[in-house]
Amino acid sequence: MTKAILRSLAGETLPVPPVWMMRQAGRYLPEYKATRAQAGDFLSLCYNPDLATEVTLQPIRRFGFDAAILFADILLVPQALGADLWFVTGEGPRLSTVTRAVDLAKLKPVAAIHETLHPIYQTVRNLAGELPSEVTLIGFAGAPWTVATYMIAGQGTPDQAPAHALKDTDRATFEALIDLITDATIEYLSAQIDAGAEVVKLFDSWAGSLSGDDFDRYALAPARTIIAALKARHPGVPVIAFPREAGDKYVGFHAATGADCVAVDNSVDAAWVAENVQTGGCVQGNLASRHMVTGGDALVSEVRRIRDALSQGPHIFNLGHGITPDADPDNVSLMIDTLREK
Repeated sequence: MTKAILRSLAGETLPVPPVWMMRQAGRYLPEYKATRAQAGDFLSLCYNPDLATEVTLQPIRRFGFDAAILFADILLVPQALGADLWFVTGEGPRLSTVTRAVDLAKLKPVAAIHETLHPIYQTVRNLAGELPSEVTLIGFAGAPWTVATYMIAGQGTPDQAPAHALKDTDRATFEALIDLITDATIEYLSAQIDAGAEVVKLFDSWAGSLSGDDFDRYALAPARTIIAALKARHPGVPVIAFPREAGDKYVGFHAATGADCVAVDNSVDAAWVAENVQTGGCVQGNLASRHMVTGGDALVSEVRRIRDALSQGPHIFNLGHGITPDADPDNVSLMIDTLREK
């Protein structure tokens, strides 16, 4: 095994941690903006394998990351299940809502998702053939709770209140939706692996709004179910789990879910992560995204601090959340140069 990220995921501590960046193919890059304009709109870009391949490769060419992550969106699964999906410029995604049992009944069966998602699998096949031999290909999906929050509210919300309300007032419909997304996610990620993904990542962006038993039931348990199913079908393919803003719930998440790596956000300190989370296996993270905007000495010192804090165990360097559109590509180069300095 020679790919650095696969070595870290297998539990090896490397002298220089491998690095990639969430949303590394995106709006902070001029070449991305040009390709997106060519596609016409965001969803057309996701579903165009040639153009989605191109934007996935752009940050690899420019920065030499150790991994490429498939260019897609977590809301393609709801669309494949029959939800209406569109994007409002400057405001983000909008979906038809699932708030009652009758709405749930209108969705398609899990087996039907591939009809919509087959262009995504073609993008993965393209990338498997075109990426440099040392670069790892990561596939991904949204975790069930996070995807459900969008399907219930019809859009992103600051506190996921509509999803919490459905959970509290109609538990049967809420849990049936979680189960449907869980099953669809297993099929979607399995198809990505069949197409050539070497690692898959589960993004639970809103895990932090769950607490107590709800976290265990709706963040941890679905992750465990998905990971167990993928491990049964694809032995040896690593899974990264990202229960963002889980706080103390990061502790033990490896063992509780079977994840090979737990990605951590920047609300937790790297030294704390080393002591409490990295003991369970590989960790990924956790530079604050704002440093990609501001750069300078603060960026350099933070990269060194995080690298050094996590240097005694397996670590994949990354941001604590996705890079923002106002980031300066020169700061990405500075981050990588600092990380790899002799």
